[in-house]
Amino acid sequence: MEKPLTGRMRLGEGPVDLDAYEKAGGYAALRKALLRMTPEELIQLVKDANLRGRGGAGFPAGVKWSSAPTGVDSPRPKYVVADADEMEPGTFKDRFLMEGDPHQLIEGVILTSYAIQAEIAYVFIRWEYTRARRLLEQTIAEAYRKNYAGSSILGTRYSLEVRLHVSAGRYIAGEASSMLNALEGGRAVPRPRDPLPTISGLWGKPTVTHNVETLCNVPHIVSNGAAWFKSLGRTQDAGTKIYGVSGKVKRPGAWELPMGVTVREILEEHAGGMRDGLTLRGFLPGGASTDFLTEQHLDTPMDFESIQKAGSRLGTGGIVALDDRTCPVGMAHNLITFFARESCGWCTPCREGLPWSAEILAALEKGEGSPGDLEILEDQCRLLGPGNTFCPLAPGAVEPLQSALKYFREDFERHIREKRCPWK
Repeated sequence: MEKPLTGRMRLGEGPVDLDAYEKAGGYAALRKALLRMTPEELIQLVKDANLRGRGGAGFPAGVKWSSAPTGVDSPRPKYVVADADEMEPGTFKDRFLMEGDPHQLIEGVILTSYAIQAEIAYVFIRWEYTRARRLLEQTIAEAYRKNYAGSSILGTRYSLEVRLHVSAGRYIAGEASSMLNALEGGRAVPRPRDPLPTISGLWGKPTVTHNVETLCNVPHIVSNGAAWFKSLGRTQDAGTKIYGVSGKVKRPGAWELPMGVTVREILEEHAGGMRDGLTLRGFLPGGASTDFLTEQHLDTPMDFESIQKAGSRLGTGGIVALDDRTCPVGMAHNLITFFARESCGWCTPCREGLPWSAEILAALEKGEGSPGDLEILEDQCRLLGPGNTFCPLAPGAVEPLQSALKYFREDFERHIREKRCPWK
């Protein structure tokens, strides 16, 4: 099984340094692109490879690149921003990549910047990722010393500034336009959907934003080609994916596996199954802002379309397992409380609706719920759903709640009927 993203990593030996990265072929893709490919050829290659964003939405990377204006009359400067503000509960894949093989990310950033002819690139990282931050500071400095970044890269006419920006650490900053506002020194609040960031992004200039894992794939596509990348996936989605598992499993962690591997294989073969004495009741397939699925979905491929057909989203690929001794109402309360605290307060449904939902769930947990509470929660899920809020935070926040009400309704009703949490 090929593991391009993690194949250079050796657990217990620290991060891959520059010498080891170069000996394993690192920065060869950058040489190939700058010396033998035009930006247009690079964009077409990534399109042909069908690289889809690994941050949650799954948008085709090459299509995003091609939407940025080109030519001598296009606005300047152009920017590329790597979104390393990983704050989705149950997700830790980007940290894994940055701490294990940081040069891979920087090479991906530079290649993406060359494709759209950007002059400046930022890595936007959350402040809690102190180890990753230190490694990236060192990695960027090494890239400058070897002329992989800076002026006239590798003797060509292309130049790029690469900068590290340490964020204050808010969940909303993971949303692209909120991240751009934060980079500009403002509040991390979302912008209108139009114009797209590739047209008017950072300081009103064309900007391509990508998740860390997405960018790490780019050097391998350049080195090995589109057909190779597409051959790695088991279904229609190309490449590999960093899948994570948290919860009461025997071996929580993260693994690079083919796109389209089944949930069952991830949970049972790699995470070792549930701890002794526990049974799986359900799982969030793509981090905390995705809908619950249950045991009947274990053989579903973990790709974008298959998980969507099952009633959820692939999201970040971070599976959160729910066992039969953990209260689903308490889990929903914990998640909604998190999202309520992280709301930027920009729009009323999110600002008011999430705290209200958290209060109702807290009352249920205390045994103070009433029969009409479930109907109110269902209304909240509808009112906070897609199209009713300014950004995707609230629609994602209510996904675990609406699916918990669907699959574990009896647990909610027991809280009301018995006036207590049965698991306490």
